Amino acid sequence: MTEPEPTTEAQRIATRERDRVRFEEEALALADQVYRVARRLVGTREEAEDLVQETYARAFRSWRSYTPGTNMRAWLLRILTNLNVDRGRRAQRTPQTRALEEPDYYLANRLASAAGEEALEQDVVVERLSQDAVVNALSEIPPQFRDVVVLVDIGDFTYADAAQILDIPIGTVMSRLHRGRRALKAKLAEEALP
Repeated sequence: MTEPEPTTEAQRIATRERDRVRFEEEALALADQVYRVARRLVGTREEAEDLVQETYARAFRSWRSYTPGTNMRAWLLRILTNLNVDRGRRAQRTPQTRALEEPDYYLANRLASAAGEEALEQDVVVERLSQDAVVNALSEIPPQFRDVVVLVDIGDFTYADAAQILDIPIGTVMSRLHRGRRALKAKLAEEALP
């Protein structure tokens, strides 16, 4: 009985390349199904195409981790969903970009777009906003934001004092104040527009 000859390096490389080609053919045969799932996960066709491209790039890079004979579709869809979760996390961490001055001039910009440049006169804005309008706008923002706005902006309390009164950290006071002011500006803009 003869023993099988030891596998040479060239045979190992040829076997690995054959396995890789078989893997790629099998994976690419599932591309339509992967795209359909991606299309359901994201908002636009372009995002779905990007997600599928990233999925296949990752799959082809890590093709050796796939166990032949197991469910390739499930393996690819797991990569797809993991990438989609990662994209969502990145989007949450990425701050929304807009002009720095926009929050400071929100009301003026809204009035200017609605009534032209003559509406930027301070008297016109004050004339349109009564004290009742300010109180109504304050009452419509969420209570956790309203409390901080009232204490800091109307009551002239420091951040530290407001934090102590509300029993929350100073950072939370600053965050709620920013969000409260932004919500209040939006409500006042709605009130001031004819």
